Amino acid sequence: MVFSSLLFLFRFLPTVLLAYYIVPKKWKNLVLFVSSLIFYAWGEPVYVVLILISTLVDYLAGRAVAYCRIKGYQKRAVFALLCSVIINLSLLGFFKYGNFLLRIVHRLTGFGVPVLHLALPIGISFYTFQTMSYTIDVYRGDAPVQKNLISFGAYVSLFPQLIAGPIIRYKDVAEQLRGRRESISLFSSGITRFMTGMGKKVLIANPIGALWMEIAGMNTSELATVTAWLGVLAFTFQIYFDFSGYSDMAIGLGRMFGFSFPENFNYPYESRSITEFWRRWHISLGTWFREYVYIPLGGNRKGLGRQLLNIVVVWLLTGLWHGAYANFVLWGIYYALLLVAEKLLWKPVLNRLPSFIRHLYTMFFVIFGWSIFSWQDMADSTGYMKTMFAQAGIGLADRQTLYLLLSYLAIMLIACAGSLSWGKYLAERCLPQGTVRRNIAEVAFVGALFILCLAMLVNSSYNPFLYFRF
Repeated sequence: MVFSSLLFLFRFLPTVLLAYYIVPKKWKNLVLFVSSLIFYAWGEPVYVVLILISTLVDYLAGRAVAYCRIKGYQKRAVFALLCSVIINLSLLGFFKYGNFLLRIVHRLTGFGVPVLHLALPIGISFYTFQTMSYTIDVYRGDAPVQKNLISFGAYVSLFPQLIAGPIIRYKDVAEQLRGRRESISLFSSGITRFMTGMGKKVLIANPIGALWMEIAGMNTSELATVTAWLGVLAFTFQIYFDFSGYSDMAIGLGRMFGFSFPENFNYPYESRSITEFWRRWHISLGTWFREYVYIPLGGNRKGLGRQLLNIVVVWLLTGLWHGAYANFVLWGIYYALLLVAEKLLWKPVLNRLPSFIRHLYTMFFVIFGWSIFSWQDMADSTGYMKTMFAQAGIGLADRQTLYLLLSYLAIMLIACAGSLSWGKYLAERCLPQGTVRRNIAEVAFVGALFILCLAMLVNSSYNPFLYFRF
């Protein structure tokens, strides 16, 4: 079940909201827990068991860690923590990387190792990181232990962000699980945020994704250079509006139930360095790796050489987190090298360049990075990138290039404008928060988005979420 579906909008969500608001406060987490399991089971009925196992493992590990810390049993606390980490990573590794490892064994040894053919549990990377962060934070003393299994289950399986984030650390919502307060203003802002995300997804990501699918399906030997760049630019916009749209919907749904989730995007395509880009893109994942990998490895406290090594390790893991394919590993290495180069060589030069030059530099490398990310088959990726740099294909441009440019020019311009913060800035200047004009404009905006999105959903069969596969 996806947020941008008629089933979710007209059946599941109204039913859950009704049940949530009519039950007593002590039962609200139970409603969220049960409804979240139903939400997940709609697409993955078998793998609900996996979520329940993760929930139970980390609940018990958290209780054990807290008990051992109180009693002064340090080694036992470490053992309980390690059990949690090992079990979680083993489950993630088995389902996400099992086939990848078997393929490596086959290539190295020549043995005919059978492939597992296991479907990847939706959202396993997201909820695994969440459950591990809980146990680690309890061990560190950064978060209180959760003694109520239902409340902990609600945290792990919370359907607004279960499938594709943002990755919510337990310490960020611990107090909200106990004593959140729902309000009309919070609910209203949640609706606005949800519809903004749906507009991004349905009205921009889906149409521009169709352009990428059309170009990616062409034979690279018959592809013009400008067409290839148009395709990867379309993917650049698609992945942003698809993923940030999902995050907006998740944050909006959270507000409807009284939660305040952290932001996951901050106009990353306005960045003027690769370092800045990764402070603005998928913020919750970057925060997770910084808190639980980079800093424990020593961060920048043990000299420049160790810091650079830590950056490389983090980005290798970031690439692998996205999937067990060579392109993701290469993509992680690509960004590790860029970030190291910025830190060692380019930063003094970049700081002296005009702002628009720094922006062009950043977007060139980001767009090229998406060309690596978008192809799981490295042979296809290599052929496509050769066409991008006029080393293959049929030349600079052709009639098909002109046709695609004219056909998708409007949506490309809308995507470009929507990825920048100027629209938000103008809205806040012209329609200040709390004014009657602002309230009327928001109602009209939400209503228009709702009607347009419904029209698109009824007539369209292309409605994927890219990050569901991670």
